[in-house]
Amino acid sequence: MRITAVSDLFYALGFFTRLLGGVRHFMLRGRPFYKTLILQVLFTFVDALGITAFLAIGIGAAVNVIGIPFLSNIGQSRMIYPLIITIITRELGPLLAAFIVIARSATAIATEMAGMVVSHEIEAYISIGVDPIEQLGVPRFLGVTAAMFLLNIFFSLFGLAGSFAVAQLFNAMPAAVYFNNLLQSLTIHDLAFSVVKSLCFGMIISITAIIRGLSVDRASTEIPVAGLQAVSKSFMWCILSDIVLSALYYALFSFELG
Repeated sequence: MRITAVSDLFYALGFFTRLLGGVRHFMLRGRPFYKTLILQVLFTFVDALGITAFLAIGIGAAVNVIGIPFLSNIGQSRMIYPLIITIITRELGPLLAAFIVIARSATAIATEMAGMVVSHEIEAYISIGVDPIEQLGVPRFLGVTAAMFLLNIFFSLFGLAGSFAVAQLFNAMPAAVYFNNLLQSLTIHDLAFSVVKSLCFGMIISITAIIRGLSVDRASTEIPVAGLQAVSKSFMWCILSDIVLSALYYALFSFELG
């Protein structure tokens, strides 16, 4: 199991460098080749706005419902603002947005790519001199990564809005005062790590889905298996990377937190 995980990691790193090598050629080909990229962003970001807003508002509300009474009882009601920033903007927000992308896009990309392998479309690309990694992999890689970044921002905004709505039930205050307190608790480190996490998750999800889709053989029964593997592997690597990045954050800025 450990050997498989390590070999998967090195293979994914090699595939990542291959994708980066194809980005320049893809971008230079012009507008007609951007269609797949735009469609991927629309599917991964725009079509997921509804469920993302619902989940973000729920999480933001839950943080205040649980946090405000508890912190008030110990005389630390002002700590609700850094708590909201920590949970929604830096920690839980990027990960939950990644879970939404995994559930929707990782499955779709893996099954689509697997279907193209089984139907010999990949061979057709190669036979006419078109690099399938550059033509099919790069736009999905860029699209999912960009969409993950945008979805993380959207999640944070709606999560903070949800927390504000619930906060009015405990202590009504003007929106300007509430969000000014949040901004005072927000640091550049929080924003930076939130962005880094969203970009890392987007790259992990897209690379994992593409690899799993292209790794099938010839049987059509492998197509749903590729989708399931893309989801499970994406969950695993996103959670592991989240742990590593969070540990790195506290290691670098623990002196400021103290």
